[in-house]
Parts: sequence; C-alpha cells; structure tokens
Amino acid sequence: MIYIHQIASVSPQRELLVASMDEVNESANNVLKVVEPKYEGIPLSVLRRMGKAVRMGVGGALPLIHHLAFPLNGIVIGTANGGMEDCIKFLNQVIEFEEGTLTPTNFVQSTPNAIASQLSMLSANQGYNITHVNRGLAFENALLDVWMLLKENSNHTYLLGGVEEISSYNYSIDYLADWFKKEETSNKVMYDSQTEGTLSGEGSAMFIVNAIPSNAVAKIDALKLMHTSDAAEIAKQLKYFLKEHLAEGETVDLLLSGENGDIRSRHFFEAAEGLLNNSSVARFKHLTGDFATASALALNLACQLIQTNALPAHMIKIDHMKEVKKILIYNQHKLVQHSFILVSKP
Repeated sequence: MIYIHQIASVSPQRELLVASMDEVNESANNVLKVVEPKYEGIPLSVLRRMGKAVRMGVGGALPLIHHLAFPLNGIVIGTANGGMEDCIKFLNQVIEFEEGTLTPTNFVQSTPNAIASQLSMLSANQGYNITHVNRGLAFENALLDVWMLLKENSNHTYLLGGVEEISSYNYSIDYLADWFKKEETSNKVMYDSQTEGTLSGEGSAMFIVNAIPSNAVAKIDALKLMHTSDAAEIAKQLKYFLKEHLAEGETVDLLLSGENGDIRSRHFFEAAEGLLNNSSVARFKHLTGDFATASALALNLACQLIQTNALPAHMIKIDHMKEVKKILIYNQHKLVQHSFILVSKP
C-alpha cells in the first residue's frame, strides 16, 4: 500500500474541489487552461525562464517539499509531453537562425525531465530522480515505480506527480485527429454531448507518499494498467480487479469516472458502472478538461473527497448517498489506454 500524506495541485479551477457549478470556471474555445498561482517559492530569476509545464510542476511541488516532515528520498514525475511548447519554440529558432547562435533556454525547459530536475536542484535533493513519459499512462507508471520503490525501501518518502500543459502544436495535431470537439461546447454541459471529441485541459498534481500510515490523508490499495479497445475486456478486468482487492462483502463507495464527453468512449464507462450497481458515480473532467495525466488530478480529488466526505452535486452522475471511504478511479486515454486506481480512507 502507498500512503498519501500531502497533496497539491494547479488546475483550471481556483480550488480543484469546487463546491457548486456556479463557481466552476467555464471553458473557452473548448479549452480549459490552468489558473496559475503566484509561485512564491520559486526565485524570480529562475521563474521567468521556466516553461509553463515546469512552472506548474515545480510551483505545485516546492511548498510540499519545504514543509516536509520526512527526508525526501526521490522525485518521480509522469508527463506525456513535458514542455512541448518550448520544444517547438527551440525548433523554430533552429530554422530561423539557420542552426547558428541559439539560446538554450527553450531547449532546457522543453525536455520532459525538466520538471523533476528543476525540483531536484531547487530543493538540493540528490535522491532517485526519474520521469515517465508513457502517454496516457505516464502518471500511472510513475505511481507503479513508487510502489516498487516502497516495497524495496519501506522507510523512504517520495514526491509523486503528474503534469501536462496545452501546447499549440499538440493541440492542433489532436484537433485534426478528432480528439477534440469541433463545435463549441461548454464544460458545464459536456457530458450531454452526443458528438466525438472532448475538451482540452492541463494541470499538475503532486503528492508526498510513503509506506507510513500515521497522519496519512489517503491510501492507495491497488493499481491496474491496460491497453484495450474492447469494453467487454474492461468489464472483465474490472471484475477480477475488484475480486482481488476487495474483501468479501466489501464494495466501492464511489466510482470517480474519467468520462470526457466523447461519445466514442462512453461504452467503457457504462461497462464499469454496470459492475458497480451499488456505488455512487462522480465525474471530474468538466473541472480539468482531458489530457494524458488527468488521472493525477483525479487522485487529488479522491484524497479531498475522502477527507471531507462532501461530494459536490455538479460532479454526481449516480448518487447512492454513501459515505465516501473507498474510491475507484477509472480513466481512459484515446480509447486504448485504461487504468484503475483504488483509493481508500487510511
């Protein structure tokens, strides 16, 4: 098991767990961009050179590291694209200046491991440092990595995170590939949509984790990663997953669903809901938009829901009025990458 002790996020909402739909920031042009904080923990000379993904990741994680009650043994980040916007800026400079005198700033800030490396330098951490770039399962692979590390070193503490930014380059490619909606759709009504595509989002979520149960805000009981395009296979694997990780007679209180308004993916979530007849169902992507590491923000929300036991009405799809002690996060990315994360009250 992994115990989560501290959480932080940078998201399109001022507070990720928004109390009412009236307070939810609305999408613009089918995009949900983050509300960036002041990043007070980052020196201004460093901050002005940072790309957006690096700012979000470092700005979210540094306060956790600075207030840490344990020594930090490593930094593990998941991101599908890293600072893609800065990468494109650098490549354009290569063409513009004909491979002559180039400023290295955009290149340095664009590599996916820039977030973890900047965190290491700013916190003087010389421990394990790695970035996972597995598209829609990048955060889940980072989580799996930490899980294995804690099995080997049960007294260690790690920073776990997921980060993604919207880059014009990636957005254009995904838009042309029909992953985003062509018609203007508000995030407040996205689940009623009967068309293909979703809304683009971005954000970061950071967690301080270890194997120590005392003072934890939540614990992760199990994790499952899959590649499939078959909804029947999702139902089959979920059935096995629940049988393996739930005690006899135990049920999931809440399914935190990654439903994203894309009609092509709806059958996956209906298959999962069909196996959880007695569980409430909540959705979160109207708060975050959809992106490769959206499951990191879902985990942040799960921690808050377990702490507060207050499920906002705008998130609810099915309500069985149950106390939230055990949450199943189910997310999918581009119809082929799927994950289950089982989270519970410690």
